[in-house]
Amino acid sequence: MEIQNQQIPQEHPKGTTFLRTCFNGVNTLSGVGILSIPFALSQGGWLSLIILFMVAVLCWYTGLLLRRCMDTDQIIQTYPDIGERAFGYKGRALVSIFMYLELYLVAVEFLILEGDNLDKLFPNMAFKFAGLKIRGKQGFILLTSLVILPTTWLRSLGVLAYISAGGVLASVVLVGCVLWAGAVDGVGFHEGDLVWNWGGLPTTISLFAFCYCGHAVFPTLCTSMKDRTQFSKVLVVCFVSSTITYGSMAVLGYLMYGEHLMSQVTLNLPIRKVSTKIAIYTTLVNPLTKYAVVITPIAKAIEDTFRLSKTSTSLSILVRTAIMISTLVVALTIPFFGYVMAFIGAFLSITVSVLLPCLCYLRINKAARSLGLELVMITGILIVGSFVAILGTYTSLKQIIIHL
Repeated sequence: MEIQNQQIPQEHPKGTTFLRTCFNGVNTLSGVGILSIPFALSQGGWLSLIILFMVAVLCWYTGLLLRRCMDTDQIIQTYPDIGERAFGYKGRALVSIFMYLELYLVAVEFLILEGDNLDKLFPNMAFKFAGLKIRGKQGFILLTSLVILPTTWLRSLGVLAYISAGGVLASVVLVGCVLWAGAVDGVGFHEGDLVWNWGGLPTTISLFAFCYCGHAVFPTLCTSMKDRTQFSKVLVVCFVSSTITYGSMAVLGYLMYGEHLMSQVTLNLPIRKVSTKIAIYTTLVNPLTKYAVVITPIAKAIEDTFRLSKTSTSLSILVRTAIMISTLVVALTIPFFGYVMAFIGAFLSITVSVLLPCLCYLRINKAARSLGLELVMITGILIVGSFVAILGTYTSLKQIIIHL
């Protein structure tokens, strides 16, 4: 994310290799969504696995469309560049707003995630601050914010930006721990008998979309490659690997807990087992290292707008602290991991990963606007994507309001 504004040619001897880019891409796709994928399956039923594969194929295709947009002009380096190439300054602003809002809410999700899982590890905890009694989950969210805050003050986050191999390994460890809990720790695989549930589909599709929302980073990954012509193959590797991981976790979790699944599968695991502790500790580490990376583009955008980055380090720290405080307030106010993730998936991820790539491609590539199979397919994607975005956003907001 931090290298979005660098100008990198088509082939650069210092660029990342094919394998490294694959790790970066898989790490981008295999994020916190892996925790909620069993819950998503429990909401839609077994047949919704078909929808998971359809969403994966759809997002892979729109990733290719972004790649084709970049091929039209070597100046294009980032997603906002694509928006500007397609629709001018307004297009750049629109893409940037959706990107930064998505990153902001993902940062909120990190704090909620930490609070939920620490509360699982240390139940019935309470904190006292200035005479006020703070409940366990809220206290852990506050404590996590204090731990993370110093990392947000770093100007250069190159070390944190691509902990890709570790992120991929964390996803594999999580799947392994869930499998161990079911096969060895006595949970078993006897649940999950719902075949299809129309009422839960909006939530299911929204969560699936969240899992594949890496499009904001794809142009950056492509730009950073030694050989950009191999990026299409990178997309295939990333989406196939991520879908195998997501599908495995969804099936295991649903077989173990069925309709009793919570928003994060780690919250269902038996707390006294070693496999559960490993799963939760693995879950806790990633947000601690990724939070600063996620808010850095937002902070840099604010600093560049008001020209703070070159004038005052203290003002820069103030901006990043203000972002942290604001995400903390949102996390404490709306601490519903699953429903917030569904909202991000429906409103932001579908817009950034499905709708905008199609619109930008049609605008940039005039040949695609001629009547043919490609135009029909993209038009169909836009219609279905818009319907899912509207319905999913309404459903997730309704659930958030009900639980407030």
